[in-house]
Parts: sequence; structure tokens; C-alpha cells
Amino acid sequence: MKVMVLVKATSDSEAGVMPTEAMLTEMGQFNEELVNAGIMLAGEGLHPSSKGVRVQFSGKNRTVTDGPFTETKELIAGFWIWQVPSMADAIAWVKRSPFQDGEVETRPVFADEDFGEAFTPELREQENRLRVEMERQSSS
Repeated sequence: MKVMVLVKATSDSEAGVMPTEAMLTEMGQFNEELVNAGIMLAGEGLHPSSKGVRVQFSGKNRTVTDGPFTETKELIAGFWIWQVPSMADAIAWVKRSPFQDGEVETRPVFADEDFGEAFTPELREQENRLRVEMERQSSS
């Protein structure tokens, strides 16, 4: 199963406090373990919400709001995409992460079969074609 691991923002991450060399080293070692185990597919840290924007949709209207955003507990500071055998395995890996405070949320990523009959053969073909193209673009 594929999961997205969401690293929640903290007051420090929202203030733009950068990780120490020690923390970067620990995170690098953890990421290396994930890669060597064949689990990590992607992972990135995010700038504070002060550098972001939100787009709100209401019918055909679009409203853009510049950050920062106030509810730190609802913000994301980084993420991983993992391929794991089960949610229990994902939880076990999260527990091994080097974080000393904060919160990490882990959620399953939808698979094609989750969409049932609405995901027609034509839509599946389009999705597969787009995946191949994204892979081609990322490797060039």
C-alpha cells in the first residue's frame, strides 16, 4: 500500500527556524534507511506557510489568500510518500523517525481499484499514460 506521511508544522517550522546539522544528519540517516528498505518513494520539507498561498473555490470564483496561515496544528511542514506492506508497517517506521516533538499523520493514498466502476478503462488508460509521461519527464 502507498501512504502519505504528513509532518505537521510546529511554531518553530512556521517561524522559519531551520533544522540543526545534527537533526539534518539524523533525518538523512533515517531517509537512507527508508530508501534502503525500498519504502521511500518521495519526501520533501516545505517552507513556512508565510511563503505559501491558498486558493479558495466557490463556483467559478477563485480567491487567493497569501500566507501565513494561523492554525499551525493544521499546517504541513513536510511529507514522505512510502510504499509499505500495511498501515502497521508505516506506523512502525514513523515511530522510528528522529522527531523529538510535533505530530506526524499517515494516510493511505487511493489506488486505482478504490474508485470502482467510475474509473473506466478509458480513464485508467489516461492515468497510466500520464504516469509514464511524468516518469519520463522526471528522468530527463
